Amino acid sequence: MQTIASSQKIVVSSDGRGILSQAGGLLLIETLRVSGLGQGMSQALSRWRKPRSVHDPGKIITDLAVALALGGDCLADVAVLRSSPELFGPVASDPTVSRLVAALAEAGPTA
Repeated sequence: MQTIASSQKIVVSSDGRGILSQAGGLLLIETLRVSGLGQGMSQALSRWRKPRSVHDPGKIITDLAVALALGGDCLADVAVLRSSPELFGPVASDPTVSRLVAALAEAGPTA
């Protein structure tokens, strides 16, 4: 059995400090990390990463999935994640997200 440890502990309290409305997203991000799904997405979508790009296509797609899970209903709702960089790290801009989605849609079934 392999032990997988997180570098941060998730602490739940009712003291009213550090309240985050997107705390459920942190659990999803940790699940992606621990399960290896986030890394797998990055590897699977690596051919759509441009040579000088800053954002990983796999992370962009997982950010979209987390935004949807938090109640988002359009691409621009990744802004919810962008507002909490301490939880979600760097999040791609709306135009970057749109370009990736368009490129994947254009690739069709190969994507």
